[in-house]
Amino acid sequence: MSRSLKPASNSTEIETFINQAKEVAVRENGRGRLLFAMDATASRSPTWDHACKLQSEMFLASAESGRLQVQLCYYRGYREFHYTDWVDSASALLTQMNAVSCLGGHTQIGRVLEHALRENSLRPLNAMVLVGDCCEEPIDPLCEMAGELGLHGTPIFGFHEGSDPNGRLLFEQLARLSGGAFARFDLGSADRLRELLGAAAVYATGGLQALERYAGGGRELLALTRQLRK
Repeated sequence: MSRSLKPASNSTEIETFINQAKEVAVRENGRGRLLFAMDATASRSPTWDHACKLQSEMFLASAESGRLQVQLCYYRGYREFHYTDWVDSASALLTQMNAVSCLGGHTQIGRVLEHALRENSLRPLNAMVLVGDCCEEPIDPLCEMAGELGLHGTPIFGFHEGSDPNGRLLFEQLARLSGGAFARFDLGSADRLRELLGAAAVYATGGLQALERYAGGGRELLALTRQLRK
C-alpha cells in the first residue's frame, strides 16, 4: 500500500546538504547518474517506513540541485525485480519510492549487479548505492560483477543494515572490489543513513573532491572518502 510522505525535513542537516550539493562540480556529461538499489524483502519491514522517509529526503534534496539523475531498483517476493525510468524530478522520485512496500522472498543482489552492468554499458554510471541487510546467494559471482563495475569506474556504496555476518561480508567485499565504500546503520542511526546517502549523491554529481568538501570534519563521512581513495 502506498504511503504519503511529507516534504524534506527542515532540519539543519538537510538544509546544509542542499546547500553543499548545489555547490559541487558537475560531471563532464553535465549530470551525475546514480543507481539506487534497495532490498525490499520482508526482513526489512521493521525499518522500512523510517528508512524510506530518510532516503526520500536525501534524494529530494539532490534532485532539487538539478544535477543528479536517479534510477530506483529493488527486489522482493518471488523473483520480483523492478527498476524505474531515470528521473531528475523530486516529485517523480518520491512517487516511485512511496509505491514500494516489503514482501517476503530471497535476496536478488545478482540481478541488481547484472542490471547495473547493463545500464553502465548504455551510459556510464557515476555511482551505485546498495541498501540491504543480508545475502542468500553465492558470494563469488557477486564479487566478480562488483569487480567488473569497478573496472568501468562505478563504485558501489554498500550500506548494510543490522548485524547479519554474511550480509556484512558481502557488502564489504562489493564495496572494496568496485572501488567504493562500506558503512553500517540500524534503526537507531537514522542520521547516519541520511548522511551516507547524501555522500553517495554528492560523489555521483561531483566526484571525490566534492565528497571531501561535503564530509568536512565528520568522522563517518571522512572514513568513506578514505575508502574511495584506496
